[in-house]
Amino acid sequence: MRIVLLSFLLIFVSVCTYAQAQYSTTDREAIKHYALANEALDEREYDVASSELLKAIEKDPKFVEAHLQLADVLHVLKQNKLSIEEYRKVIAISPDFSRAVYLKLGEAEIRNAEYVIAQQHLQKYLTYPNIQDKDIYLAKKLLRDCDFSIEAIQHPVSFKPINVGPEINTGDDEYLPVATADESELIFTRKINNNEDFYKSVKLNGKWQTATYLSNNINTPNYNEGAQSISADGKYLFFTGCNRPDGLGRCDIYIAKKQGDGWGKPYDLNPPVNTSGWESQPSISADGRTLYFVSNRKGGYGGYDIWKSTVTDKGWSEPENLGPNINTSSDEQSPYIHADDSTLYFCSNGWPGLGGMDLFVSHLGKNGQWQKPQNLGYPINSSGDENGLTVTASGQYAFFASNNLNGFGGYDIYYFELPENIRPHVVTYVKGVVIDAVTKQPLEASVEIIDLEKNKSVYQDNSSPEYGDFLVTLAAGKNYGLNVSKDGYLFYSANFSLLGHEAREPYLLTVELSPIEVGNKVVLNNIFFDTNKFDLKPDSKAELQKLIDFLTLNPSVHIEISGHTDNVGNDLANKVLSENRSKSVYQYLITNGINAARLVYKGYGETQPIMPNTSDENRAKNRRTEFKIISK
Repeated sequence: MRIVLLSFLLIFVSVCTYAQAQYSTTDREAIKHYALANEALDEREYDVASSELLKAIEKDPKFVEAHLQLADVLHVLKQNKLSIEEYRKVIAISPDFSRAVYLKLGEAEIRNAEYVIAQQHLQKYLTYPNIQDKDIYLAKKLLRDCDFSIEAIQHPVSFKPINVGPEINTGDDEYLPVATADESELIFTRKINNNEDFYKSVKLNGKWQTATYLSNNINTPNYNEGAQSISADGKYLFFTGCNRPDGLGRCDIYIAKKQGDGWGKPYDLNPPVNTSGWESQPSISADGRTLYFVSNRKGGYGGYDIWKSTVTDKGWSEPENLGPNINTSSDEQSPYIHADDSTLYFCSNGWPGLGGMDLFVSHLGKNGQWQKPQNLGYPINSSGDENGLTVTASGQYAFFASNNLNGFGGYDIYYFELPENIRPHVVTYVKGVVIDAVTKQPLEASVEIIDLEKNKSVYQDNSSPEYGDFLVTLAAGKNYGLNVSKDGYLFYSANFSLLGHEAREPYLLTVELSPIEVGNKVVLNNIFFDTNKFDLKPDSKAELQKLIDFLTLNPSVHIEISGHTDNVGNDLANKVLSENRSKSVYQYLITNGINAARLVYKGYGETQPIMPNTSDENRAKNRRTEFKIISK
């Protein structure tokens, strides 16, 4: 909408200037200053034009053309209140001089939060005959904004913004903040002398530290970097780079990977994500597989739209438009996909709002489609532009930037507690570390986490080589399987539950990988049987595939598969049950290509407990399937 109006104004001041053969004044001096203003407008010298128009009005206060031209110029100069005064003077002098005045005035009054009187002027505009369809559409859209705004102001939402402090905010502009899932690091954009660069701040003992320059590998002295998204674990940074020599269009999306305490050289995502057009404002999903971004590429609904692309075996997929429940014929920007992977925050001037760009939230429905968005409400949204909202993994707080809250100068970064009704689904985050079971040194290993209910992988990445750590956000209230593997080591199998886990606290894991040595064992925690039965349940397949992969990668290894029970029931029955369970695994491996000569199976019943059989929890741990290296 803003782009349409600006284009209209530029056409108005360049064409309408000479379209008036007769004026409402006969004062020669007034007409002279008006003509000089027109010449200045041809050169887009708006301040000069404004001065000449004021002189024309001084000569004849009822020179209606001069008042209208001045109102348009003030609108271009973003002097909204003064432009409103001039539009109203036009109506006072000659109510029907120009029907367009009512449309322009209504739009300006909305920007000034004068919604009731804006309604009146917009309704008046629609009484005129022969209005073009596009202008009728715009007027009705602005009327919907008025209706929404009047209702929203009567029902304000809780909004208590807090400045993050001088460690981050300065007299320059700071904006577009994004935090890692554990809120230990904040990366944001700082604008100094019209150059945008990234800075970071880490949180120690609950307090943000003095921000530092992010990286010479990412920031450049000659180009702007901004609109970034950091992966949940802080390892990958997606950002917008404009007019760079390695780009495809005016703005492209780039990715950089963390290397130790620094960052590697970024690279352009290339087609199909980037094109010769404009791609910007990336937001990466918690699992790192889906990228949301803004583009004006062909196939959209008009203006800037939000698109998504998903990682496949062949790279990024052809981008998909999020559809008419998100995108409009106006502009949608600043997408932020929350760590729950089903809540999207963005800004738009196409959906009903309080004026300019408003913030919205949409949830992914059970049918896989985005639901129509909800305005975040007043006073989170105002008659000005709001954008760049990001939300913590806990869903409790949101970060944003503003220049209207008496900060340290320019745009400052703030946070506030999100009202309950616009929060995402509850998630928590898991922090783990992988170490050598013998040396206790950190290891870079492949980590996979599986949603056991859906039997679906929800996280796949490597622990860091420097610290052996990994971090992942997960939906709360579910059970998960964990598999960790590394060449030269036995793979690690476990499951853990986030049922009843406090979402605001991290779930901590320590994974010890044992070298491939004779006698070393692995408990296969994600192999499941029904009570007193030995048929493998379908959700055991992911774990069994890990064992197949291990044996395939280590063809000289021979293993014993063993079954174990608790001490409940008959000793002989327990031994038979445990042997049958180990035999089921043995047969599954053979069926899937593992040489039987490398395998033996045995049932130990209740004779080798790993915990005292004194509680239900301990007995559950004793009911297990494991394998042991017998030769290599």
